[in-house]
Amino acid sequence: MVNAAKRHGIKPAARIFRTTVKTVRKWLRRYEQTAYNGLRDRSRAPKHPHRPVAPSEVQRVIDLKRMLPSFGAERIKRDFELTLSVKAIRKVWKEMGLMRVKRKKHRTKNDLRAVKASWRVFEQLEIDVKYLTDIPEYWPQMKRHDLPRYQYTARDVVSGMQFLGFANEISLNYSTLFAETLISHLMRCGVNLSNCRIQTDNGSEFIGNWIAMEDSSFTKTVQKMGLTHWTIPPAAHTYQADVETAHRLIEDEFYEVESFSSKREFSQKTFAYQLWFNVARKNSYKKNKTPWDILYDRDATVNPSVVLLPPLMLDDLYRNTFTPNKQRGYDVIPYPFCVCVL
Repeated sequence: MVNAAKRHGIKPAARIFRTTVKTVRKWLRRYEQTAYNGLRDRSRAPKHPHRPVAPSEVQRVIDLKRMLPSFGAERIKRDFELTLSVKAIRKVWKEMGLMRVKRKKHRTKNDLRAVKASWRVFEQLEIDVKYLTDIPEYWPQMKRHDLPRYQYTARDVVSGMQFLGFANEISLNYSTLFAETLISHLMRCGVNLSNCRIQTDNGSEFIGNWIAMEDSSFTKTVQKMGLTHWTIPPAAHTYQADVETAHRLIEDEFYEVESFSSKREFSQKTFAYQLWFNVARKNSYKKNKTPWDILYDRDATVNPSVVLLPPLMLDDLYRNTFTPNKQRGYDVIPYPFCVCVL
């Protein structure tokens, strides 16, 4: 454009490059003054700011960011009534390397895996209930052979080992019986459960009535056996990611492909799947190791029979555990705190 202005004039150059005469004149003048250096873009920032930033203000912005790293510039300015603009605050943070970079999802997941890998085996057991009534391949067989409608699942976060229970209803009694039987089995096999915890959601099968004035029988039983019962925040389903993953896997690998001709065959096949999952199935997210491999690497003193607890048929187990009350009326069978299943 400058060459065209020198050769043909400013107005013809403006028509050729479809711009204004003023623009051509500006760039021609800059070129005549400093040659090619005059054609570089110049910063439009003010060379002399209206108000210089005091060192004390800069230090205060830095101190606040270090104290509250999750707060943004707008929030810092609003809550602490700073006189600096949001843009100036961000500039100070950028110069000091204090700008927070949002972590990518894959990095967050890797960090969480690293934290969980540092725990002891069975330091955290996640327990949840899976509805089996919404699986198209399983539902006709369930109706035909009166198979269980619900699956109670417990999974160790570190090793990935899972234990199953089945019932035709979701109840606090069944959840308590399932947890107590599992904990007793782990203790008999030499698993160290000191300072361990069981994590569940806030379902009534775990916490009872949400307006109850005391802990549920599930919580009391877990605590009596030396563990802690944690509940996740409401609607925070990702907190139960390990057991939810187990639910997805068993639906894909078992319920959608297996057929059952009786309750007995269902019990046998679920036991075979649980044993295969814990002993033979390799987990690519855990360095292609099976749950038993991880458990043995962490604690070789654990009895191998830890994987031999069969899926608990909670309807039958509950019925056989209690002695029928011969009294008539509205007497309720009390739930015993100690259940021993061989």
